[in-house]
Amino acid sequence: MIPLTTFAGRTLAVFGLARTGLTTAEALEAGGAHALCWDDNEPAREQAAAAGLTLCDLARVDWRHKGIEALVLAPGVPLTHPEPHWVVAAARAAGVPIIGDTELFLAEHRALGSGARVVGITGTNGKSTTTALTAHLFATAGLETSIGGNIGQAVLGLAPFHDSRIYVLELSSYQIDLTPNLTLSAAALLNISPDHLDRHGSMANYARIKGRIFSSLAPGARAVVGVDDAHARAIAERLAPSLDIRRVSVEGPVADGIYAARGVLYNIREGREIAALSLAGIETLRGRHNWQNAAVAWALAEGLGLSPDVVARGLKSFPGLAHRLEIVGRRGHVLFVNDSKASNADAARHALAAFDNIHWILGGLAKEGGIDELAPYFGKVRRAYLIGEAAQAFATRLAGGGVDFVLCGELERALELAAHDAAEAGKEGGGERVVLLSPACASFDQFASFEERGDAFKAAVARLEGIALGPSGGSHSA
Repeated sequence: MIPLTTFAGRTLAVFGLARTGLTTAEALEAGGAHALCWDDNEPAREQAAAAGLTLCDLARVDWRHKGIEALVLAPGVPLTHPEPHWVVAAARAAGVPIIGDTELFLAEHRALGSGARVVGITGTNGKSTTTALTAHLFATAGLETSIGGNIGQAVLGLAPFHDSRIYVLELSSYQIDLTPNLTLSAAALLNISPDHLDRHGSMANYARIKGRIFSSLAPGARAVVGVDDAHARAIAERLAPSLDIRRVSVEGPVADGIYAARGVLYNIREGREIAALSLAGIETLRGRHNWQNAAVAWALAEGLGLSPDVVARGLKSFPGLAHRLEIVGRRGHVLFVNDSKASNADAARHALAAFDNIHWILGGLAKEGGIDELAPYFGKVRRAYLIGEAAQAFATRLAGGGVDFVLCGELERALELAAHDAAEAGKEGGGERVVLLSPACASFDQFASFEERGDAFKAAVARLEGIALGPSGGSHSA
């Protein structure tokens, strides 16, 4: 934990008492500040009280009389759209600034004059993988590395500042919106596509907030931008020329940056190739979307002093993220992949694009639009195995697209049939077969979360006879 000593003797309100809020309140108290905590949900309040924190009904308190200097808002609480939460309105009425835990983290960093470097990563898609990969590259190089923010631990739960430490933070648009003084050592924006518009009001506002990740970079700091979409490309064009700007593309060469072609990353300076890295054989970085993730991570690592050889070693040893194109194991020519995080069609698209000869397990609680946008990938599917509430509707869509399917109901039955069919098809040759859980649906009809769904898939795979678990397919057998 990072004690917020900068705020010693001051009173701050903390609203939203899940992981981020609890950690924030504890960090304030540990640093000598006074945290007044509240949440709309009684169980969350009870948990905070059990942790010894001070509860204060912020709807009834006189903010000025209490001397509240700031409201620390959990990122999941509406700040502006569809309308400000009541606690936001109360803080504004009292003239109290509204910030998030990342603002406190960076304020402490600045006040201490710490030499620790802070890297921020955002984007609509791929930011979790890129954050984990970037942190892995630094750790592989032997550097003290902490990872947090929108992934893993809340930022204030990370190890205390140390001059030799690098903090790699995944930052959502919500978190950036609550961080007015976003002072980073290096920053990256992967891409921008429509998302969270209910919380930001418009695409223009969403893009503006994402672009703020570069707003306080010092001259010479590394700024990495994916330029394959119009919104991110426009932000790249507006960046201050004093920054060390590196553009990333998986669609074609860039004058100053990194681009990917056929699984090879090319590092270009002033139109001249200075290095190339192949992703061949790296199971955890399959697909064009992962090429972009790897290119951004390389650009950030290079900007903070890592050599191409060190980056190459880190890429090859990257274990991947759980439930995101996670290689669970292999049996003969059959690969088993857990992509349970793909809870909508857009996310499932990346998995279908990354593989061929797919035995696809899908279904659950359908999102708006179903799987219509996945039709261009139906030709890669050898058979589909349908589970959950969406099964019948998806069956109709797949039948219309000429995809063979079977209604399975439950995940374990789907895996059993898919594993059998893939093994039989593999006997006919034709290369690798893939049993892919990429549901294109929420999990809540059958599971409490996508993590629980993915864990159930992995447990069922582990029970298969002759399975070799792990990305290499050779860690152990069950």
